[in-house]
Amino acid sequence: MLLLVAVGCVDRGPQHAGLPPLQIREFQTRTYETTDTAMVMKALLNVLQDEGFVIKTANTELGLITARKEESKPPCFLVDTCATLVSWDCSVNVSLFGAQTKVRVNVQQAGQTLTGHTLYSTEIEDAAYYRNLFAKVDKGIFIQREKL
Repeated sequence: MLLLVAVGCVDRGPQHAGLPPLQIREFQTRTYETTDTAMVMKALLNVLQDEGFVIKTANTELGLITARKEESKPPCFLVDTCATLVSWDCSVNVSLFGAQTKVRVNVQQAGQTLTGHTLYSTEIEDAAYYRNLFAKVDKGIFIQREKL
């Protein structure tokens, strides 16, 4: 009985279907009708900060942003079976693409136990997650353009 409870409590992190890389890239990428990559990067920085990410790197020449977000969770019954610290690492690539700016966002999620043992580390492969993030970036770009 105790073994069944222990197995049932194991935190395996987000489940994903193992989508093909090109399909993942498709929903991680958005193209904007502007050549102002600095303005797009500024909108991305604002959105990431609004989402609780701490910016680690922002390089306009390379079009690179890296950021991290962490969330503590209360310990569970069996200390080494569930994540007490969940983290998200985000990398963003912004590049000029003809008369447009192309943005690719990649987010990885990891869970660690109270003792620091990594339970899982996986790329977020949820199209809805990226749609939601890009919707906020769209609004951020609108705000930047309108100087609001």
